[in-house]
Amino acid sequence: MSGKQVLSLGLPKGSLQSATVDLFGKAGFTVTVGSRSYFPSIDDHEIECMLIRPQEASRYVEKGLLDLAVTGFDWILGRDVVEVAELEYSKQLRRPVRWVVAVPEDSPIRTLADLNGKRIATEAVELTEKFLAEEGIDAEVEFSWGATEVKCPQLADAIVDVTETGSSLRANHLRVVHEILQSTTRLIASRAAMADDWKRGKIEALTMLLRAALLAEGKSQLMLNVEFENLAAVEDELPSLKSPTVSPLRQKGWFAVSTIVNSAQVRYLIPRLKALGAEDIIELPLRKVVE
Repeated sequence: MSGKQVLSLGLPKGSLQSATVDLFGKAGFTVTVGSRSYFPSIDDHEIECMLIRPQEASRYVEKGLLDLAVTGFDWILGRDVVEVAELEYSKQLRRPVRWVVAVPEDSPIRTLADLNGKRIATEAVELTEKFLAEEGIDAEVEFSWGATEVKCPQLADAIVDVTETGSSLRANHLRVVHEILQSTTRLIASRAAMADDWKRGKIEALTMLLRAALLAEGKSQLMLNVEFENLAAVEDELPSLKSPTVSPLRQKGWFAVSTIVNSAQVRYLIPRLKALGAEDIIELPLRKVVE
C-alpha cells in the first residue's frame, strides 16, 4: 500500500444508478461503470467507488466500511450516520418517492385498522414493522425479493412499496391505503470520515459540486446588450436568482446585462427582450451554480 489518502464512496446499484452517475458527471466527475463490475472507475485518484444497493449502504457507512454513500432517506432511519446533504433528484422526477400501503382495488381493506391479522409483503421489513407498531397494528410482515406489486392478492393481502409516479401500482390494479413516508436521496458519511480532516474536506468539496450541479439543472444564463434608455425596461422584464449584473460597455450609453433564468422561460423572454430594445442576446446552458 502506498499510504495515499482515499475516500471510499458507495454509489447506488439499481434504479438510481444512472441518475447518480449522470449527476456526478454534471458535477465534474466522470464515472464509468463496467457491465460486470461492481467497482466503477472515477477520474479522481483520491476516490474509490463501489456499487451497492441503497438498502445496504447506510449499514456499511455506519460501520465505517464506506466513508460516503448515496442512498435514500428511507434507508438511513435509525442508522448512526452523518447526513451530509439532501440531493433532490430521483430516477425519473425531481420529487420525493413515497412508501405506501397498497391493496387490490377490490380489497375490503379501507383503513389501517383493517390490516390487523393480514399478511403484508415488502422489501422494507424493518420500516414496515416499525410503522405498524407505532400504529398499533398486528399484522404479519414478510420480505419480498422484488416485484412486490404482483404479490396481491394471491400471496399477500397488502403490500408496502415505494412509488414515484404511481404508474406501477395503477398498472397492477392497486390503490393506496396510506402513505408511510416520503423519501429523497441523501448523501451520508460515516462519523469516522467526518472526524478525519482530510476526508471531511474532500466530502465538503464534493458536496458543494453536487449541489451546484443540481441547482444548475433547468437554468440558463442570458446575456444581452442594451442602450441606457431601454435598460430599466429590460431589467424589469428579467427574473433572476439575484439582481441582474449590469456593466457599462466601451461604447457610450450601452450596457451589458447578464442574468440566470429558468430555461423554460427563455422562449418567452427573448422575443419580449428584443421588443424592448435588447440586442446581441445569447443563451448559455449552465452546469453548476454555487450559492
